[in-house]
Amino acid sequence: MIDINESVMQFLLAFVVVGPLLGAVAALLPAPPGLKGKSPEQAVLRHGVTVTGAILVAALVLALGFDHHHASKMQATTDISWIPALDVRIHLGIDGISLPLLVLTALLTFLCALYSYFKPPAGGSPKAFVALLLLLESGTLATFAVLDLLLFFLAFEMVLIPMYFLIARWGGEGRTRAAWKFILFTLLGSVVMLLGLLLIGIKAGTFDMVALATDNGRSLSTSVQVIAVLAIGIGLAVKTPMWPLHSWLPDAHTAAPTVGSVLLAGVLLKMGTYGFVRILLPIAPHGFHTFAPYLAAFAVVGIIYGSLACLALARHGAKGDLKRLIAYSSVGHMGFVLLGIATMTPTGVNGALFANIAHGLITGLLFFLVGALKDRTGSTDLDTLAEETGAALYGKAPRLGGLLAFAAVASLGLPGLAGFWGEMLALFGAFKPAADLSRPAFLTFMAIGAFGTLLTAAYMLIVVRRVCMGGVEQEAPKLADVHGYEFAAWTPLVALTVVAGLWPRALLGLTDPAVHQLLAGGTR
Repeated sequence: MIDINESVMQFLLAFVVVGPLLGAVAALLPAPPGLKGKSPEQAVLRHGVTVTGAILVAALVLALGFDHHHASKMQATTDISWIPALDVRIHLGIDGISLPLLVLTALLTFLCALYSYFKPPAGGSPKAFVALLLLLESGTLATFAVLDLLLFFLAFEMVLIPMYFLIARWGGEGRTRAAWKFILFTLLGSVVMLLGLLLIGIKAGTFDMVALATDNGRSLSTSVQVIAVLAIGIGLAVKTPMWPLHSWLPDAHTAAPTVGSVLLAGVLLKMGTYGFVRILLPIAPHGFHTFAPYLAAFAVVGIIYGSLACLALARHGAKGDLKRLIAYSSVGHMGFVLLGIATMTPTGVNGALFANIAHGLITGLLFFLVGALKDRTGSTDLDTLAEETGAALYGKAPRLGGLLAFAAVASLGLPGLAGFWGEMLALFGAFKPAADLSRPAFLTFMAIGAFGTLLTAAYMLIVVRRVCMGGVEQEAPKLADVHGYEFAAWTPLVALTVVAGLWPRALLGLTDPAVHQLLAGGTR
């Protein structure tokens, strides 16, 4: 931690939220100011790298200046009246819960911009691509930084249009259908969520999330809380995505370009689970308590469903797209996040937050690697990758094969890597849930979730065997191994996956005080 003036911290947080939006506007100008390249296309892609790099630096300085001894306290806060008639305020702030997500978003967006600079997406204008990427970053960062319910909703919705166009314009086969499915599912869920947010704000007399969390539901009747949790929970569950509201996700991931898949899995899915923790747990605790067992039940069904779908794809290759398999794996991984939240315990919620970050790192890396495979082979079909190319990936591109194996074992939760701690803590939380929650029911959920970890190990090891070790012994041409720009984009994700696995306290030390404060009655 370094000592940074509070006003500087406020400026940094405001810059992190607004900077990408200004960068998106600048990208659409005739020539991005101050940047040159061999062509206008290269100049605008360099502009994307510069802006996202500046945002990442600001986020890292913000993290260095964050007071880790008071991680439960909102820091770098800005509170300005915006719509006095509705008591809507431009209220920004970060604590130990939101800071890791803020840094993760800034990191992944920068890595995507860097990757796109060397591997420009085909099929559309680079200006539009960079502008949409920066608009998506601004909306996501704002979601994790705003402390007003209506601002949260606006930021939550802000990401839909750029992601829709990234899929529809730069995606692969079936992109139009996948993009429409994505936006229809999320928009319908958001309409219901808005009704719940308005209900809370009207009944409580404020939309300020800090004031509502501190009140801890005392100004809301149990019936209001139940209705609000149901409405808001549906919208958040669609974005998470929770089974059975997940069906848009596999199509969106399969059709999306590489950077679209990385950001969708690594960042956008976290917006839903963040809403459960930031809004529903502290603001409507009694209503959440009513639905907690049902949320846990849907979570473990999602764990098993996602794992079985992946196992079927890995073994039989029915629609055996590797991107589709990883998308279904996200349904299972996010099931552990929801299970941890449903326990309403510090252990479970900390596990959920840890699993959120781990999933962003590992699944982001997996989608980068699958995109690289598609660039080299022209396909992400498992049969093609495993058999038709005729040799093991280890033999054709050893570094690429090794990275894919590393990401796979990290995803299955190997101890010592980031994927292990979140799932373990979520299961521990289910072992002893909050008071008045049925312990036999949660012990059952824990057992089902633990079985899901075995299924995860099974399908990931099958993928490694089929793709990395090969299925046919014959001569095959070498593939290009990891390029320099790919090494630069992937190394931070590999390093952080190892660091988080070996030193979980770095993340848990941030989230734990904030979680205890949140469950006790809000963040102050």
